[in-house]
Amino acid sequence: MILIKLGGSVITDKTQYKRFEKERVSRLCSEIKRSGKDVMIVHGAGSFGHVLAKEYKLNDGLIDFGQISAVTQVQHDVRELNSMIIEELLRVGIPALSIPPGSCFVMDKGKLIVENTEVLKASSHLGIMPVTFGDVVLDRSKGFGICSGDQLMEVLSNIYKVDRVIFVSDIDGLYDSDPKTNKNAKLIPEVTSEILKNVRSDSKVDDVTGGVRAKMESMLRMSNEQRECVLINGSVPDRLYSLLKGETVTSTVAKGGLK
Repeated sequence: MILIKLGGSVITDKTQYKRFEKERVSRLCSEIKRSGKDVMIVHGAGSFGHVLAKEYKLNDGLIDFGQISAVTQVQHDVRELNSMIIEELLRVGIPALSIPPGSCFVMDKGKLIVENTEVLKASSHLGIMPVTFGDVVLDRSKGFGICSGDQLMEVLSNIYKVDRVIFVSDIDGLYDSDPKTNKNAKLIPEVTSEILKNVRSDSKVDDVTGGVRAKMESMLRMSNEQRECVLINGSVPDRLYSLLKGETVTSTVAKGGLK
């Protein structure tokens, strides 16, 4: 199985509240279908989640009850996004089922607790693709918090036998500085724990889940001698398809685990 994370930056415009990139998502779903590979999808919240979550500090947990309306609004918004992605998957012929983490999982001090995997495993056994996503989840210690798509990727990589992990973003891979603000930024084709220590991770876009550095740390945790973790640019047509078909593409590959 190949585990794919469709990042919020590629499926939404993260600078605009609730801006869905329908054409791009439609193309990515088509590329997955054309590849013929056994795939499972997680997607980020993008501008459907990060904007309000950052404004109301939802990742800090319950500070005051003025946050509650934002908790429910973000849950509503990310389900709206998920529904649109499910629609595109169904349109290309992929039987997909929404699994909102906020409805079936809890957290404790920011750590995702998955005590029952029956729905996930049973869906897959029936040939249905469970699709989960970044969400607001109740937290036993903090009241609530943000469950990121990257956290879900790590959990799923332990539940299933995953041969390869692909993170789809809006950049070609990891750079030594922000390529959106520095035209001289250099792509890092392979990253290890040592390399990551020297990489900046500046971002001007609202993101409550740690940005590029957190993503690379997650990728390193998921990498091992048998499993490859790759970061690619989903804005480029057919790049995901080419990678799924085994071709070499512009990317960053995480190797060696997190030390």
